[in-house]
Amino acid sequence: MNKPLRRVAVCFLALVLAVMGRATWIQFFRADTYASDPHNPRVALARYSQPLGNILVDGAPVTGSAKTGRNLAYKRTYTDGPLYAPITGFSSQIYGSTQLEGVYSKVLDGSDPRLAKPADTLMKKRPKAGDVSTTVDARVQKAGYAALKGKSGAAVALDPDTGKVLSVVSTPSYDPGAFAGSAPADQAAWEKLEKDKNKPNVNRAMRQSLAPGSPFKLVVAAAALTDAPGTYPDIDTRTDADSPYPLPGTSISLPNEDPNAPCKDATLRVALQYSCNNVFGKVANTVGQDKIQQMAEKFGFNTDKLDIPVRAGKSVYPTGMDRASEAMSGIGQYDDLATPLQMAMVTSAIANDGTLMKPMTVDKLTDGSGNSIQDFPPTEYSKPVTPAVARSLQSAMQTVVKSGTGTGAQIPGLTVGAKTGTAQNGVNNSGTPYAWFVSYAKNSQGHKVAVASIVQQADAARAEVSGSSLAGPVATAMMKAALQ
Repeated sequence: MNKPLRRVAVCFLALVLAVMGRATWIQFFRADTYASDPHNPRVALARYSQPLGNILVDGAPVTGSAKTGRNLAYKRTYTDGPLYAPITGFSSQIYGSTQLEGVYSKVLDGSDPRLAKPADTLMKKRPKAGDVSTTVDARVQKAGYAALKGKSGAAVALDPDTGKVLSVVSTPSYDPGAFAGSAPADQAAWEKLEKDKNKPNVNRAMRQSLAPGSPFKLVVAAAALTDAPGTYPDIDTRTDADSPYPLPGTSISLPNEDPNAPCKDATLRVALQYSCNNVFGKVANTVGQDKIQQMAEKFGFNTDKLDIPVRAGKSVYPTGMDRASEAMSGIGQYDDLATPLQMAMVTSAIANDGTLMKPMTVDKLTDGSGNSIQDFPPTEYSKPVTPAVARSLQSAMQTVVKSGTGTGAQIPGLTVGAKTGTAQNGVNNSGTPYAWFVSYAKNSQGHKVAVASIVQQADAARAEVSGSSLAGPVATAMMKAALQ
């Protein structure tokens, strides 16, 4: 063989070896990656080749499957889609999956290896899809959704004893079934949803963090009673708080919403009862941001890894503040941010005598025959405060309902505690304030529920925005549904 021919032969041999190496790499080391790639059409063909499993509420499916007559043989359907969308998310042949549909996609499409039976493996058959059982209480979900109808807002209800999520409401909502398929109508529905200025596809209950306003005063009060017992030995000790409170290092004073409220030197109980800004600005400066940060983080702030199992948005207590900002942060303003889920967690821990249970939306996964393949027992998240401090805060919150800013939340036959609030929105409060209401209720059998609700009603007159009048009825309806 002459030299040029030998060089060509070597070159071709190298190319053959490269192709063989590449094929080996793909088949043996990258097979799983390509098999699960959402852009691989075989993934979608397999996923929608049979009816999907269901997401259950109170043991009944709120999802389903329908034949399409296309290559993707089945598509997802939803019962009361807008009602449960903040929980289920969507499963779309084009746009993928979110929320529980996404987290448990392998269970719902039958590809989870725990679903396979020996016969399935032998016949190389895709197992029957499994189901996802949620902790949601349909009565509470419907009550919250009805109360928020026509408003922009959200609400979350928790069982303080277990951490079970009883309700996740976000309005305005959307119908996930409108774009579950791959027809032109589905694409048009998706584009309309994406362009909607009201953003119905945003999960306001779990993924939108806003200024918490006065409900954050519960966290500050918890820090004061826990970390400054010498200055604040109990909920009924008078504080040394001028009204209005001069913000340190500035010529500005922090006023109260009601100038006639008895806020000067008020006790923590009275300060919560009348939502006295001066007291909590003073308390925040006295306790200090480091202690308040530690308390806030025990309640769930400053983590971006809260999975219930869908990952929640981050709630923030800021650091590195000057004294004036520290005081403003003490009333839930400055750079404080919280989701309704986070504020429900604060109330839940207080209602549960200081123990915060980790929120959970799913209690069981089952196979196609209803047999459990995984159970999710309640787990403790933290112990932010002692039982004594928690009961003091419970007592103060009950005072808010009996004779303070939350009297509208009184429910015959139930013990109710609450904290109302409004939070400034926009630069120099240029936007309509947010109305907040956090509460808990207990019946005579000892069953409890904790609720946080927010209304972001952009078309409301500023003078009409209050936590008690706008967000309070939402929480009250959900507490009644849970316990009556």
